[in-house]
Amino acid sequence: MALIPVTILTGFLGSGKTTLLKHILTEEHGKKIAVIENEFGEENIDNDILVQDNQENIVQMSNGCICCTIRGDLVDALNELWEQRKDKKISFDRVVIETTGVANPGPVAQTFFMDDDVADHYVLDAVVTLVDAKHGQQQLNEHEEAQRQVGFADQIFITKTDLVTPADVDALRNRLMHMNPRAPITGISKGVVPLNAVLDLKGFNLNAKLDIDPHFLEQDDHDHADCGHDHSHDHDHSTCGHDHSHDHQHQHHGHAGHTDRIQSFVFRSDKPFNHKKLEDFLGGILEVFGEKMLRYKGVLYVKGSSRKVVFQGVHQMMGSDLAGPWGTEPKQTRMVFIGIDLPKDTLLAGLEGCLA
Repeated sequence: MALIPVTILTGFLGSGKTTLLKHILTEEHGKKIAVIENEFGEENIDNDILVQDNQENIVQMSNGCICCTIRGDLVDALNELWEQRKDKKISFDRVVIETTGVANPGPVAQTFFMDDDVADHYVLDAVVTLVDAKHGQQQLNEHEEAQRQVGFADQIFITKTDLVTPADVDALRNRLMHMNPRAPITGISKGVVPLNAVLDLKGFNLNAKLDIDPHFLEQDDHDHADCGHDHSHDHDHSTCGHDHSHDHQHQHHGHAGHTDRIQSFVFRSDKPFNHKKLEDFLGGILEVFGEKMLRYKGVLYVKGSSRKVVFQGVHQMMGSDLAGPWGTEPKQTRMVFIGIDLPKDTLLAGLEGCLA
């Protein structure tokens, strides 16, 4: 039986998660979705649209969706949904989990790798993060949880863009891009995101294309005219030959020199890795810095292999897999790391030392 895809929906207080969930639970979109709502959220959906019944924590909606309110552990909620689905009491094809506004999505994501029962039935599709255009800068300045939510994201939506100027949106977008260059960022106003922009993103699929934002370096202080990079906007990200490894030597734009603890850096090389050296090095850094490494992902060029090696991880949990052959594409390693106070120079030098 195919695994059920799960989307984690996160974002700071007031970022618009409840609006999006109401849309999922009430619109006629023809999808059968189970929404798991964490009861400590700032505004419970069920206050507005669900039957008030304290005995029942799984409620069937008129459009075929289901709302499940967690009163205990996420693993129990997922297992209970699975049992009811197996017994044909309820029907759903996918799950959306809302985290509370102040939650770190990391432990929620880890559940899908650490608990065997959950891993047997569900697969983590993506972490979708909402950032409020009006209050986002301040929340990122004041709350590390807000930064973590951005660091974990596979897709970022800037909400309430109609309440601020285009320059404010651009400044926020630029900051988010430096924290997480691998998540596409989309601005939305008054409302609701199309469901196909939230579901089936395959952010945790090892073989999904590694996107690194091509505009990432555009506001850097170096002169593009002689850097040899292609900065045209229409090239394919997956073969984008930029060197992103020198991106944090400048202040972030648009927020008065505030330096985010969560930052990203990219390692790129045309030389192949020595597999054994790389394995030892990555094992070592995960042991030391695992808790600070939020998300990392890469396409690796490994000596002696005609195929791409893809890897990704969350904290200490890393997976790797052989992907397709290199074909005519230039062989090149691209790795992106997103974490808290990571020693960028040490890690880049260490990776450089693993090249064959």
